[in-house]
Amino acid sequence: MKLELRGVTKRFGTLIANDHIDLIVEPGEIHSLLGENGAGKSTLMNVLYGLYQADQGEILLDDVVQHFAGPGDAMAAGIGMVHQHFMLIPVFTVAENVMLGHEDTKFGGRLDLAGARDKVREISARFGFHVDPDALVDDLPVGVQQRVEIIKALSRDAKVLVFDEPTAVLTPQETDELMEIMRQLKASGTSIVFITHKLREVREVADRITVIRLGKVVGQASPTATNEELASMMVGRAVDLTVAKGPAHPGPAALVIEHLSVIDTRNQIVVNDVSFEVHEGEILAIAGVQGNGQTELTEAIMGLQPKITGSIHLDGKTLRGGSVRRTLDAGVGFIPEDRQEDGLVAEFTIAENLMLDRADKEPFVKFGTLQLNYLAQFAAEKVKEFDIRAQGITTHVGRLSGGNQQKVVLARELSRDLRLFVAAQPTRGLDVGSIEFVHTRIVQARDAGVPVIVVSTELDEVVALADRIAVMYRGSIVGIVPGDTPRAVLGLMMAGELPASVKAVA
Repeated sequence: MKLELRGVTKRFGTLIANDHIDLIVEPGEIHSLLGENGAGKSTLMNVLYGLYQADQGEILLDDVVQHFAGPGDAMAAGIGMVHQHFMLIPVFTVAENVMLGHEDTKFGGRLDLAGARDKVREISARFGFHVDPDALVDDLPVGVQQRVEIIKALSRDAKVLVFDEPTAVLTPQETDELMEIMRQLKASGTSIVFITHKLREVREVADRITVIRLGKVVGQASPTATNEELASMMVGRAVDLTVAKGPAHPGPAALVIEHLSVIDTRNQIVVNDVSFEVHEGEILAIAGVQGNGQTELTEAIMGLQPKITGSIHLDGKTLRGGSVRRTLDAGVGFIPEDRQEDGLVAEFTIAENLMLDRADKEPFVKFGTLQLNYLAQFAAEKVKEFDIRAQGITTHVGRLSGGNQQKVVLARELSRDLRLFVAAQPTRGLDVGSIEFVHTRIVQARDAGVPVIVVSTELDEVVALADRIAVMYRGSIVGIVPGDTPRAVLGLMMAGELPASVKAVA
């Protein structure tokens, strides 16, 4: 099916999110929509999917103008969408999620759940998804949950499939699997719109690339274009894709962790006898495939894990057994891996989010009264300093793009009097311009003498930022190696093997 957008314009008050956008996606083509967070990509696809109504312009399928009053109309016309944040009911099975909203019934009005199971099995077999129709969604890994979203769309006979930032929550292995699924869908004749800001993925899978900047189409590019060329088109300037970082000058050990173990709610050991130090003025990167204990380790440092053994000391004072409040008051800044769930309150304004965890302290509060003038001045300064793109400090954080949400978290945490900075997946879901900015601020914290822990599943990020690298596998640290350790060696360590030729460092 051929998809065409002609002059699509969408406004939110005075903000023009989409400005007369033209786009053609040919049948059986993977067409990538590339742009920064906040460029208008997702808004455009929400117009296509009927979630928003365009103020101007037309949507055509096979040269026929469409009028979508809602997602139901778009789905009936053959458009499916795989959202960045999955639209699944965790306590329902795969089959129940697939039939939700399109419930077929048998005699007596009973739900045809058996038919839904058969449909899941048929689509899974056709594309090699290996999805159990009776599995609870809540029990499935993130990559499998995404396959359920794809099955939902295909079960409704989608001819055009929109992937909105589909790899933002995937591991590298799951990302590679998704790329192969997209190729299979293309081979079956499905037209794909691939919304992303990740250059490697675009060049690997796209047939054509349309670049959007500030709501406008600024050009088209071939997958053979260089990363530097694509990045420049995205942000409107030259982008340094390497991290500008001089040698570290580490001082004394500030954070000392000894024999730390964490037991989860199922009484499983998820962090197993981990010991390491982080020095002032250095970045220790913790690498590994997602799910090997990194999340629980950072939560233990922050006081978020109740069942731990071992010791955690910062500047000679114990953190273990203390509250999150005590950890923050000790000078620990924290970027959680899920900014929307754990880092922000979506219904609060930018200004309110910038003072979270300090709303009871001077200078934000004096004599029990919130100092609104100070808060407004502080928020305005941080919005400018961290290039947070919004209509104003009273904008609700939930309305910001992912990159700007992360900048709010970064601005709040780096404005503390830091004695330790812990950044978990600090650039997950961000575009190249935002990644450059976040990396620069992390290095600046290191150069100011702050000990920094960066937890990342992105090997490129680990290698770019780290002065030392600790690799975790099944809850244990396989080894701690220099920041310039070859990627091939790091890959073996991520699989649980420490080559005999590698010299670990303390």
